[in-house]
Amino acid sequence: MSDNVTRRKRVVIAGAGPAGLTAAYTLLKQAPGLYEPVIFEATDAIGGISQTVRHNGNRIDIGGHRFFSKSDRVTDFWNEVMPMQTSPAADELLLGAAPAHDTAHDPEQTDRVMLKRRRVSRIYYLRRFFDYPVRLSVATLRAMGLGRTFKAGMGYLATKFNRRPETSLENFYINRFGKPLYEMFFEDYTEKVWGVHPSKLGADWGSQRVKGLSITAILKDIVAKQFGPKRDAREVETSLIEEFVYPKLGPGQLWETVAVEVKAMGGRIEMHTEVTAIEADGTTGKIGAVEVCDNATGERRKVECDYFISSMPVADLVTRLQGFDVPSDIRRDAAALPYRDFITVGLLVPKLKIKNETKLATYADRIPDTWIYVQERDVKLGRIQVFNNWSPYMVKDFKDKVWIGLEYFCNEGDALWEMADADFIDMARRELASIGIIDADDVEDAVRIKIKKAYPAYFGTYSQMEAIRGYLDTIPNLYCVGRNGQHRYNNMDHSMLTAMEAAEAIMAGKTDKAAVWSVNTEQEYHESK
Repeated sequence: MSDNVTRRKRVVIAGAGPAGLTAAYTLLKQAPGLYEPVIFEATDAIGGISQTVRHNGNRIDIGGHRFFSKSDRVTDFWNEVMPMQTSPAADELLLGAAPAHDTAHDPEQTDRVMLKRRRVSRIYYLRRFFDYPVRLSVATLRAMGLGRTFKAGMGYLATKFNRRPETSLENFYINRFGKPLYEMFFEDYTEKVWGVHPSKLGADWGSQRVKGLSITAILKDIVAKQFGPKRDAREVETSLIEEFVYPKLGPGQLWETVAVEVKAMGGRIEMHTEVTAIEADGTTGKIGAVEVCDNATGERRKVECDYFISSMPVADLVTRLQGFDVPSDIRRDAAALPYRDFITVGLLVPKLKIKNETKLATYADRIPDTWIYVQERDVKLGRIQVFNNWSPYMVKDFKDKVWIGLEYFCNEGDALWEMADADFIDMARRELASIGIIDADDVEDAVRIKIKKAYPAYFGTYSQMEAIRGYLDTIPNLYCVGRNGQHRYNNMDHSMLTAMEAAEAIMAGKTDKAAVWSVNTEQEYHESK
């Protein structure tokens, strides 16, 4: 490539997840002809954890992704790539009606549209359902019983007179819900997710995931709904939203569409290609090139760049810096940053044993839940997704089958991670039967999916993340974006915003990264999931 002033500046991007793709799209859309984004994705999947996995005609959403944001920039992006469906069919789908025709497996008929969905999440505890977020409803009080209800009320009142220092996630939750409700609905599930007790987790996780959610917020929401004017969704605490939009074929459909648009505008995406080294330009202190490896052939090559946007895990980023004078404590602490890995088991069954006892109309009167948080202590299972309720087009035989995802949290290399697929699926099937959700013999098809470093964790050397960030910010043309890129448990829209900020900093010639890192530090907004 010519080095004259008219050449496009090359922006190497590590990762084809929401952050990486958003950065490339923003550069190409807002500054056509000026930048050459090149995305290197180590796997065969577009979308990172927001991918849609296909299995025998059915689709799996890894982790579940509600499309809701209080940012106009994000919603405008979604609407531009995949408009909201406004036909009467959208209302039918909101009620869970069966698709009028199957377009999910006919590429020529597949519409790039978002469907409007109803948010229903509940906690499964004591073999009963409780609304989540916890609601002070008659059904909740009946399920808890008089003794537990009284104890919960007194526990919450106690927080008004004895607030705990928020030095841990446990204290964060207790301050907002009281100790009894914390023990019933948060303690065990949180330990399943992170593998450590909430008393050992930093309160930062709570401040980012459930910022405005508390008993007080729930009471205010109830009063506002009953007696106040109809509010814009952006005025509602995010964990209390009741509707969201969702791509017809799952979140991966949107990111696969973005990938097509990026290529059409002149960007490059190379799959099965991993960034294995990030090399310094000795004269400028900037990143001058990266080494990439073709994971299929093992071939390595050097790619020069003007900018580097990283959505790779911070632990990998720092380890792969070459030619930089990285302080030994930064290398050590970054390499030890903790992560939590993730396993999903898809199960196809003819029916669920649990009945729809809500007032919500659903197809064939199935339960309406998108997610079910499993608080039961006698199973390792953390959460259940019912894909029929995310989008009927996720299920090949929506009318006669139920396609569910069972979610487990683990560490790479531990007993759960190393278990053979057949054994793990059998364990999952038996666990689900043991808590009364299915009959074990009803399972007709199953698949297991493993995702590394799905959740950056908030313990161990996470306490040194500010120092690590401080060092990374000294590299002028390095921008860290996304969940793993910032070691921050962002939702998808926040990952997108970090990428937009990074792209705009590049276009403006800014090396100050404060705006990129400041996304999701506001106290009024985030959703628990």
